[in-house]
Formats: sequence, structure tokens, C-alpha cells
Amino acid sequence: MVIIIIVSALIVGVASTLLVGRLWLRHQFEQQVTALFDSSDPVGSLTYTPVRLAGLPQPVQRYFEIALKPDQPYISYVRIKHKGRFKAGFEKDWMPIRGEQYATTKSPGFIWLGTTLMFTARDQYIAHKGRLVVSLLSLVSIVDAEGPAYDQAELIRWLAESVLYPTNLLPSDRLRWSPIDRLTAKLIFVHHGMTLEMMVFFDENAQIIRIEADRAMEINRIERWVISMGDYEVHQDLLVPTVFDVLWRLPAGDFSYAQFHITEIEYDKPTMF
Repeated sequence: MVIIIIVSALIVGVASTLLVGRLWLRHQFEQQVTALFDSSDPVGSLTYTPVRLAGLPQPVQRYFEIALKPDQPYISYVRIKHKGRFKAGFEKDWMPIRGEQYATTKSPGFIWLGTTLMFTARDQYIAHKGRLVVSLLSLVSIVDAEGPAYDQAELIRWLAESVLYPTNLLPSDRLRWSPIDRLTAKLIFVHHGMTLEMMVFFDENAQIIRIEADRAMEINRIERWVISMGDYEVHQDLLVPTVFDVLWRLPAGDFSYAQFHITEIEYDKPTMF
């Protein structure tokens, strides 16, 4: 009887500790989302018109013609929820994951919180700084990485995910498109001393189906990063993909580590869900 009481007390204690950890992590996340939104003003009164497509490569023009409606306001803020699965290594099993993400466009930025049974992960790019934090059971930080490599890596993620807020891909003083062939174009983005280049692949229906870039996988290690997408749907008059498969193209072979399905996406609501 005494043993049962002790075991029960331990279980309650562990559960209480985990709950406190989750609540503290959520509090931190809320503070970071607030900081993200405070770091970027609204885009303003810019709207999309077909004249903005003049001189763009043909596949890029066709993409915008189906992704945007004339007079579409430029997007300033985005909030996203997803479900899916995640893999922590080649030999690891897939595990269910759910995610919540917020992004800004005038000043590039985002923060993502991914939650599994075993760990939580936060990817972010806020105020020109990238960071990756992984916490075991929401309690113990096992990864807290930042620095120039992570600035580059997280800004690339933000730019590639602009397919979810496609006015961000229109040409500007910081973004330009270069022609490759009838179904491929290069995207060049300049920000805060960094120049990013991505290969963007389109299908016959003018939808973006894949983006590839050389991305920092860790400090002093650059690898080919590939994000494939599909199952396009219309959300608030924008045609966006809802299914993503993300992988590293490594010498040992392709390592697919994230497969996400967007469940909610809303624009220009700079508050948390």
C-alpha cells in the first residue's frame, strides 16, 4: 500500500512539473510573438496589380496570375497552425508533431513552436537574428543555437515559406527574379548584409512545387535544403499550398525530416490564435 502511495505521488509530481514546464514555455512563446509583431510595421497601402509582373520570367508571371487577385493588398502579418510528423535523424522513427507559427513581412521575421510528446522546438528569426531552441519535455534545453549560420538558415526558411504569403515574393528593392527555363527561376533576396539565392520550380499549372537552397545545417556546415509543396487551396483569395515535405540532400542520401499539413492560416491579424 505504501509503495502504491509513493508511486502515485511520484506520478503526480512529474505530471505537475511537466505542466509547469509547458505553461512556462507557453509564456515565453507569447512574449516572443509579441516581440516579433512589435518589430515590424504594417506594409502600408501597397496592392498587387498585373503591371507589377512586367519583365518577370514567364513561370513567375504565370504563378502570380493564379496565386493573386488584382488589387490584393500586400500581406503584413501571418499566423499558421499545422499538424504532421517529424523525424530527428536518419535512424529515428517518425513522430507526430503540431505547430504554431507567426510571421511578419515588412521586417522579415517569424517564430515557430513545434510540439511532440518528447520535445518542443522553437525556430525563429526576429530583429535580424536567427535562433533554434529545443527543449526536452518542455523543461530542459538541449539545443540553444544562434549566430551567423542560424541567421542565414532561419532567414532562408522565412523566405521559402513566403509561398504561404505570396505578395512577399513580388519584386521589390530587396527581391528579384532571374530566368532559368520555362519551369524554373532563381529568386535573389538581399537583407541585412546577406544575399540569399533559391531555385524555384513550377509545374505545368504554374504552381510552385519545390524550392531548393544552400542552407546552414549547423555551424560551418552548408547543405542543400529542399522544400516540396502541393495541395493548393484558396485562403482569403490567395492560392497557397497546404502540404509540405522538407528534407536535406546529404552525401548519404536525402533525409526527409518534416511533413506538415496546414490546418489554419490567417492574414493581417497580429495577435496569437
